Amino acid sequence: MKSLLNTALGLTIGVTGASIAMADGHTELTIAIVNNGHMINMQSVAEAYTEETGVALNWVSLEEGVLREQVTSDTATGGGQYDIINIGMQEAPIWGAAGWIEPLEFGAEYDVDDMLPAMRNGLSHEGTLYAAPFYGESSMVMYRKDLTDAAGVEIADNDSWDNIQAAAAAIHDPDNGVYGVCLRGKPGWGDNMAFVTTVVNSFGGAWFDADYRPTLDSDEWNAAINFYVDLLGTYGPPGSEGNSFNEILALYNEGRCGMWIDATIAASFLEVDGVAYAQSPNAGNPVGANWLWAWAMAVPAGSPNYEAAMDFIEWATSKEYIQAVANHPDFGWGSVPTGTRASTYAYEEFQAAAPFAAAEMAAIESAAPEATDLKPYVGVQFAAIPEFPEVGTAVAQEIAAALSGAKSVDEALEAAQAAADAIMSEAGYY
Repeated sequence: MKSLLNTALGLTIGVTGASIAMADGHTELTIAIVNNGHMINMQSVAEAYTEETGVALNWVSLEEGVLREQVTSDTATGGGQYDIINIGMQEAPIWGAAGWIEPLEFGAEYDVDDMLPAMRNGLSHEGTLYAAPFYGESSMVMYRKDLTDAAGVEIADNDSWDNIQAAAAAIHDPDNGVYGVCLRGKPGWGDNMAFVTTVVNSFGGAWFDADYRPTLDSDEWNAAINFYVDLLGTYGPPGSEGNSFNEILALYNEGRCGMWIDATIAASFLEVDGVAYAQSPNAGNPVGANWLWAWAMAVPAGSPNYEAAMDFIEWATSKEYIQAVANHPDFGWGSVPTGTRASTYAYEEFQAAAPFAAAEMAAIESAAPEATDLKPYVGVQFAAIPEFPEVGTAVAQEIAAALSGAKSVDEALEAAQAAADAIMSEAGYY
């Protein structure tokens, strides 16, 4: 496993004394964030933080794949470009163990026990928290009930993939700009492969066997990828190999997607009326059919602004921040970051503003990241080993090629298996 390791809104900010002591007008934090909605909203909400503390915030907002690449490179080499970084469950435990990021310690008022166990555990190594979740998610089906009702079809919790395909066919109306299903196709280990891996899991497949040899040449992978390519190629929008979360969110809000299976957090940003929710479908194996993830905030090791960075993270992932978003005139309870704290789901105002809340919590609670007899690794839509980003990125390109028609599924999987095998062998697994 050596390859990566070597290489004024009525808000109560509630910042700590350390932040205020540093607020001399000269402290600036550079924060690398993913360009998703909740992160963009944070830039507005955090204006009050700067007003109270004097700490200036320099935001670097990047597309998901670019963020992963730049943050990984800078953190691994100790580049020092960022004071705070967005990372997730794949990176946090590994980077913490490697000493790339600082352990997080917050005051009692932060109430770390309010954090959902799945999020806290996924961002920790040997009981030490290395990244604090800004929002958490699983995945679920988000569908236009007006379209399914008109077509006379139903979508159930944990439905079969065959029924999902039949529903997509029934509501598919490209002549009127409506596609039966929108799914991730853009290559990246956290882009298309996040969704694709859950499909593979549900077909009974896994990334590696007990010896960590890749299993992309298995019957389960072949069946899952053939299904995925057929479903999205037949009933999805043209150019799906270029679509990930933000692209599909835009399509959905334009009324062009009848159904979308993706991150539960998307429900916070859907603007189409009549959306209904269902737990993720499967092909006989429900374990791993819905993913588990958090976009979290961490401090790179050696940051000269460690104390100020820690203080900002403590505020930005606190109960007080949830209230700040809820009280903000541009946002409100329907826009608060979800999937991190149990207390959020107890607010009646949140429940009233978020019809997806129960479905989201059910998905998070049913996600199964632990190692099993089927898969030897921790992680649902990823494997929690240092080599996975390299493996996942290589395979993602091949799956996108199959989706676009540049390669057959058999050709893509053959090339994917060869690439993954070379990476794992070079890393010394066998």
